Amino acid sequence: MTAPVRVVLVDDQALLRAGIGTILSAHPGIDVVGEAGTGVQALDVVRATRPDVVCMDVQMPDMDGLEATRRIVADEALTAAVVILTTFNRDDYLVEALRAGAVGYLLKTSRPEQLTEAVLSAAAGEGLLSPEVTRAVIARAVSERAPARSAVQPVVPLTEREQEVLALVARGLNNDEIAAELVVSRATVKTHVSNVLAKLGLRDRVQAVVYAHEHGLTG
Repeated sequence: MTAPVRVVLVDDQALLRAGIGTILSAHPGIDVVGEAGTGVQALDVVRATRPDVVCMDVQMPDMDGLEATRRIVADEALTAAVVILTTFNRDDYLVEALRAGAVGYLLKTSRPEQLTEAVLSAAAGEGLLSPEVTRAVIARAVSERAPARSAVQPVVPLTEREQEVLALVARGLNNDEIAAELVVSRATVKTHVSNVLAKLGLRDRVQAVVYAHEHGLTG
C-alpha cells in the first residue's frame, strides 16, 4: 500500500479551509495533516508536520503566501511541494508564485476533482496549472518579461517527440491527456517529460510551460 499524500492547508478563512479539507480528505490517497491561517503559522505547521504538499493561499495577514512559499522551498530540511490555491486569476501573482518555487497554481473556482488532481500531481513531482491560467496568462506574462521570440530552438536539442510532449505540457495537458493525444502509454509520457526537464535543466513541468512560451515551442 502506498502511503497517503500528506497535505497542509493554508488559508486565512476557516470555512474555506474546512471545505478544501473535506474535498481532499474524501480521497483515500490524501491525508490532511495540518492547517494554518497565516504565512507565519504556515511555516511553523509545515516544519512540525513535514507534509508532502502545501495548498497555499496568496493574500493573508502577517506574511502572504508568496513569501511563505519562498521560505518553504528555500528550507533544505523541507520537501513539501507548494500548490497556490487562490481566487486571483492574475499574471503577476502567477509569475511570482512560479519564481517562488510553487509547482502548481489553481483557482478556487476549480472543480473538486481538479483540486485533488493538483495535489496528487504535485506529490508525484508533476505540478499542475489551472486550465484557466495555463496558456493565456503565462503567454501574457512571458511577453511582458522578455522580447518576443518565435520558433527559437532550445540550447539542448529535443527529439521531435519530446518537442511534441513539451507543446502539450504548455497547453496544460496532464500525463493521461498527453498519452491519449499521442496514443502512447502514461509511462512513456512520464519518461518523455522527465527527459525534457533533464535536457533543459528545468525543475518541473511548470517551469517547462514558461520555457515553452518563452522559446516559441508551444506547437
